[in-house]
Amino acid sequence: ESALTEALMAPGQYPGSSGTRLLQDNLSDLKAQIAANHKGIQLVSELIDQYGLDVVQAYMGHIQSNAEVAVRDMLKVIGARAFEKTGRSSLFAKDSMDDGSLIQLKVDIDTTNGEAIFDFEGTGTEVWGNINAPRAVTMSAIIYCLRCLVGHDIPLNQGCLNPVTVKIPPGCLLDPSDNAAVVGGNVLTSQRIVDVVLLAFEACAASQGCCNNITFGDDNFGYYETVAGGSGAGPSWHGRSGVHVHMTNTRLTDPEILERRYPVVLNKFSLAEGSGGEGQFHGGDGVVREIIFRKKLDLSVLTERRVLSPYGL
Repeated sequence: ESALTEALMAPGQYPGSSGTRLLQDNLSDLKAQIAANHKGIQLVSELIDQYGLDVVQAYMGHIQSNAEVAVRDMLKVIGARAFEKTGRSSLFAKDSMDDGSLIQLKVDIDTTNGEAIFDFEGTGTEVWGNINAPRAVTMSAIIYCLRCLVGHDIPLNQGCLNPVTVKIPPGCLLDPSDNAAVVGGNVLTSQRIVDVVLLAFEACAASQGCCNNITFGDDNFGYYETVAGGSGAGPSWHGRSGVHVHMTNTRLTDPEILERRYPVVLNKFSLAEGSGGEGQFHGGDGVVREIIFRKKLDLSVLTERRVLSPYGL
């Protein structure tokens, strides 16, 4: 614990930076994660004791195989549909971050084997800002989209990616250098990757397109939340209003707890009526969230889709 404490306080040696402000909360969070892992180990051990290691491993393989077959079948159908419309079993989409950085995707589908190549050639280079996304973020976004597109109730697992080859140019926004800033990649760029993949498959319109990251605090505490938005409409449905979409799958703190634990008042939290756009099927409305600070606090906002609006279909 002493080594961990030292690591959490280490940023304080740099000008303009500080170590953790709530060390005990950090340690408690990590202990909870360790406890959750121990619980998982216990449950898996109980399965092995009851059914035997061979049976448990076999069913783990079956779950992945089932996911792989489901994705292959989906790719065959979508590839055949694309070929019927365009004469090619290829999909294409692009979108940009607010700073103009391009995310471009071409999906070549082998309709015989149900395989696909996701090629991000043409995506913009890494940037000086913090919206660079490590390769793992792109992989997570792709597996999430594949799970959504399958249409079957299957557990999310590595089998979804078995039929897929992913090509990401080194040094681009989605495979940056080791020294690139990446804090926005997981909460902003990830959403744009999902938007691009779903656009390529013509699955639905874009969501709010970012996690709407809000942080505030002072020398003694820090608070972080992601504000909800609206989900995109689809070919036969309206988008949902005031929900956490894609990567923002988190809960907001209950107002009573927020106001009890922090020096703030939640003045307003409501839907932004009519903000979802128009059309035969309209997108979900975003939200308005007004917070009054009862003392001097520092506020930081990390968001996207303030320059380029989400696309429709």
